[in-house]
Amino acid sequence: MEIAQSLQQVKSSYIREILAAASDKNVISLAGGLPDEKTFPIDLMKPTLENLANMPEVFQYGSTAGYTPLLDFLNDYFQLPETHTAMITTGSQQGLDLIARAYVNPGDKVVMEAPSYLGAMQVFGLVQANIVTVSQTEFGPNLDELEQCFETEKPKMFYAVPDFHNPTGVCWSLETRQKVAELCIQYNVAFIEDAPYRELRFSGEALPLVSDFCPQNSILLRSFSKIASPGLRIGVVTGKTSYLEPLIKIKQGADLHSSVPMQALLHGLLKHDNFETHINTICELYKSRYDVMYAELEQRLPKSCVLKPVNGGMFVWVEIPECDTFELAKTLLTNGVAVVPSPVFYPEGSEVKAALRLNFTNATPDELRVAVKRLADVLHML
Repeated sequence: MEIAQSLQQVKSSYIREILAAASDKNVISLAGGLPDEKTFPIDLMKPTLENLANMPEVFQYGSTAGYTPLLDFLNDYFQLPETHTAMITTGSQQGLDLIARAYVNPGDKVVMEAPSYLGAMQVFGLVQANIVTVSQTEFGPNLDELEQCFETEKPKMFYAVPDFHNPTGVCWSLETRQKVAELCIQYNVAFIEDAPYRELRFSGEALPLVSDFCPQNSILLRSFSKIASPGLRIGVVTGKTSYLEPLIKIKQGADLHSSVPMQALLHGLLKHDNFETHINTICELYKSRYDVMYAELEQRLPKSCVLKPVNGGMFVWVEIPECDTFELAKTLLTNGVAVVPSPVFYPEGSEVKAALRLNFTNATPDELRVAVKRLADVLHML
């Protein structure tokens, strides 16, 4: 049986392939965006886990929009406006998929920064969107390019990760956030804000969400994979009710609802008195690992490489001299370190800068030191 044309155009995830290769015990992986398993708040979840046996109602079919006690909690926790609502998804990735299926017709234009999140490119590729890119600066998207793009291309939506961008780690400035919101309102472009790393800030002051400045023109995706556990597969989408109603309709046909026991477990975790302390502990751990990696990169990388600091998230982006980055990644793999080369973060046909995405959250300080040395030794041979 022939597969659908939309799927034929979507490449398999290089990251998943390299993660499989990186499972070799002799390879130190800086490739995936994996949280450290030691950070999973299992102790905080134990009371709810043990009590699930006394909650038979959560093992029944549930509401497509989500487990009501969790939705009520999140409505207060996020202080949603009266015009807005929340829906629970099986990871924020499903939320992105639902948005694409609900709103994007083949050929519709979707704006993304280049480079951008691979998973988003795959989702928009499956609905045959026309992905239009703008370049990125250290403060966020190039605003002149973005306005020109909105004016000439008339896109339906702009997708972005403003807090600790995947893959570059860039955090948008306050001025950029305000200007992007202003442009989205002016040109009637929906802003799709993906915020999976927002809580992982380990320096600097937290900034308002972009969607705070354009609440009637935006949909916000949040994830609990990085601050609770990826295995829970729980995300939440918020936005004005009229924006979310089509998503709920599609989700009903896709999976009826996300796992209710997992939603109840997350609800218990979020209500726990020590949950905020847990997040602070994660941030402190990741900062310590980032500091080790950054110091090693600064000391060991060739001067031809460009390295910029980040204030949170999970990734460091290293620009390198022009080369075949896929071949470089393969060479690095044979030398015992896994990385992700930059082309996978650009749509087909885009101008690609040679760079590597490095993850610092799932390796020990000693492993990070060894991995950076292996990386630098190969780069010095370019």
